[in-house]
Amino acid sequence: MNSGLYLIAKKKSFMHIVIIGNGIAGISAARYIRKQNSEAKITVVSAETAHFYSRTALMYIYMGHMTYENTKPYEDWFWSKNRIGLLQDYVETVDFDGKVLVLQKNDRLSYDKLIIAAGSKSNKFGWPGQNLDGVQGLYNRQDLTLLEENTKNIKQAVIVGGGLIGVELGEMLMSRRIKVTFLVRESSYWNNVLPPEESDMINRHIREHHVDLHLNTELKEIVSDENGRAKGVVTSKGTVIDCQLVGLTAGVSPNVDFLKGTELAIKKGVLVNEYLETNIPDVSAVGDCAQFITPLPNRRPIEQVWYTGRMQGITVAYTVCGNRKKYKPRTWFNSAKFFDIEYQTYGMVMPKLNEQEEQLYWEHSDGKKCLKFVYQKNTQQLLGINAFGIRLRHEVCEAWLNEGRTLDYVLAHFKAANFDPEFYTTYEKEVAAAYQKQYPNKKINLVPKKNLFDMIFKSGIFHR
Repeated sequence: MNSGLYLIAKKKSFMHIVIIGNGIAGISAARYIRKQNSEAKITVVSAETAHFYSRTALMYIYMGHMTYENTKPYEDWFWSKNRIGLLQDYVETVDFDGKVLVLQKNDRLSYDKLIIAAGSKSNKFGWPGQNLDGVQGLYNRQDLTLLEENTKNIKQAVIVGGGLIGVELGEMLMSRRIKVTFLVRESSYWNNVLPPEESDMINRHIREHHVDLHLNTELKEIVSDENGRAKGVVTSKGTVIDCQLVGLTAGVSPNVDFLKGTELAIKKGVLVNEYLETNIPDVSAVGDCAQFITPLPNRRPIEQVWYTGRMQGITVAYTVCGNRKKYKPRTWFNSAKFFDIEYQTYGMVMPKLNEQEEQLYWEHSDGKKCLKFVYQKNTQQLLGINAFGIRLRHEVCEAWLNEGRTLDYVLAHFKAANFDPEFYTTYEKEVAAAYQKQYPNKKINLVPKKNLFDMIFKSGIFHR
């Protein structure tokens, strides 16, 4: 074989890895595949946008704080430089036997290995009128474009569902002076995730922002006007509420409808093992659409959080490149914002304590800041932290949990967790006083600032 024919044959033998979805999970997989394999052909298929962007920043585009260009973590030249192909198209189905994607616009695309990172879609529960004009969810860029159209010259909106997306949508609408009503079926806002004290704080805060919050209330029907557009809702209590927009934010579910009817094993999401592999060879799934057959201890089978999507994308890249790697997530973490109250959670803080757990709860007199520490009853080992209105250092909280620190140790060293103590008020003394009120026979000796930071920097917490 002459050298020219040899080069052509070699080039044709390069592995083609196709990734469905350009969210954080899919793009993390693409980036880390390229780090390990300089020759593989990589194609990312997504109909949402031409380039990867931060989906969590959608609200700031609508509110005028950012532009779409501001939300792209990488310059447009990044993709060609790293030879990551971007194909903007819908995947209609997958022929797994033939290793081919059937596309809406570009006909067919073959692959050697496939990563499904198709994300989520907004839930709909069969409400009458749920497909009317003026009814929508908020998940992707198309939803944001639709929201711009749906909120032109409107005065009132109803948001259905009491989660993080709902409160984001409420803040967005109120930034344009649109009156907002929340319908929440639970007895308290997001109390399927938050313990009672924190959930009650958020109830108060939402109402302080002049949101009409209806608890223990479900959507019964969306009412249409003569043009097929939403003009109001009827609640489970028989109340009629006029509105020109209905936001459906009652959670999300894996975006896997286009895969149903194939031989791919699906329950709620695409079923995967600890290596993020599916039941079909050379096919993996990551991110919001992946469901673990055997969830890790104290973890959910579907993890629809930004940082877990990133970690799954990185993990699957090793397996796809021939170095099988188990998904081993770090300590559970999440963060969000309820209007102007920031929220962080570390470890396991469940809505209800079990028999082996106790808690220390401290709330500031302004009703907008609180800390909760959950710990083992017998050993006082820290299990989780909730923080509202107070920023904590991720590295420090994670280290305390991984090292099995006790509550009294954490409170004595709590100044180390302050995110920015130079510019923000800190509350170590108040929290220690709450602890001593709960345990009169114990005393917390706060570690001096100088000794504290010498210790934590020597420990390497900030370099892990």
